[in-house]
Amino acid sequence: MSSKDARWTHLMRVTVPIGALALVLAGCATGGDGGGGTTEAPSSDKVAAVIKGLDNPFFQAMEDGINDTAEQDGVDVTVQAAADIGDTTGQADKLTALAGQDFGCYIVNPISGTNLVQALSQISSAGKAIVNIDSPIDPDAAETANLDIATYIGTDNGAAGGKAGDFVVEQVPASSEVAIIGGIAGDVTSAARIDGFKEAVGDTLTVVQESAADWKRELALTAATDIIAANPNVKAFFAANDDMGLGIVKAIENAGLTGQIVVVSVDGNQDALESVEAGGLTATVAQYPYAIGSLGVQACEVVAGGETLPENIESPTALVTNDVAADAIAAFPQPFEEFENPLTDLLAE
Repeated sequence: MSSKDARWTHLMRVTVPIGALALVLAGCATGGDGGGGTTEAPSSDKVAAVIKGLDNPFFQAMEDGINDTAEQDGVDVTVQAAADIGDTTGQADKLTALAGQDFGCYIVNPISGTNLVQALSQISSAGKAIVNIDSPIDPDAAETANLDIATYIGTDNGAAGGKAGDFVVEQVPASSEVAIIGGIAGDVTSAARIDGFKEAVGDTLTVVQESAADWKRELALTAATDIIAANPNVKAFFAANDDMGLGIVKAIENAGLTGQIVVVSVDGNQDALESVEAGGLTATVAQYPYAIGSLGVQACEVVAGGETLPENIESPTALVTNDVAADAIAAFPQPFEEFENPLTDLLAE
């Protein structure tokens, strides 16, 4: 681990880089028993993590956060990833294979709200801790399966979409036509970001078309090309992730309209930050997958120490525009602002 990564993990224990956005300990139950982590330490302090596909740089950074924090803190962690962002069955199979092994805490980042529920039922029944990160497990499915989820750690996706919407409203004239490209149809995360965006733009702007591109750049390129052809007056796009945002940027470039259409996405991956600096993407609402992964490991440490976790831990976001893109790139994968680690006091006990 580099000295930079070690310094980051140390900061995560005290004050994690991200500012006025202090993490909120919300009270939104996700588990079948009404939420809140168990106070009884598991029989094993080994940690298993099952995350989404490493074909997406967002989840590469998340894996780095998990591994770096585990190394720094002396946690025995095993990380498994789906083959790609659509590999729901393969991801579930990986978790099933880990479920019967000697792990006391499981960090899970499900591809869909339900694809890991069956395997998690076995884990929960065995009294092992479940830390849900990034993409929430469907609460109805969790209740039906009687899952005891120790905590959820992730972005307020509605607020992230809202930040994008507020920015777009400032960038284009009132009544302008805008388009939306979301992830997998029916995905909870995508829906929350889109809903937040729509709520922010309200009646100020007109959403002329909404498409799904399965989180993939090439599908977003095709969708945006069709939208631009059908709606020549479109002034802005919102994409539910950076990969799709970069596909939209390419479609705009192909149409000879670079600089004439605003494009805002969500994630804050390095290639997106570089695109913002270069004038491709207009902005990205940066999440910090490294921080999410790191907090996931620390949550397992809290459980291993017999402490109770808050039901919900909000990870930070920040709007990155051209004027701060260089700062965001220099700090990547760490946040370039500051926020306080909500687990500091629990880790110290």
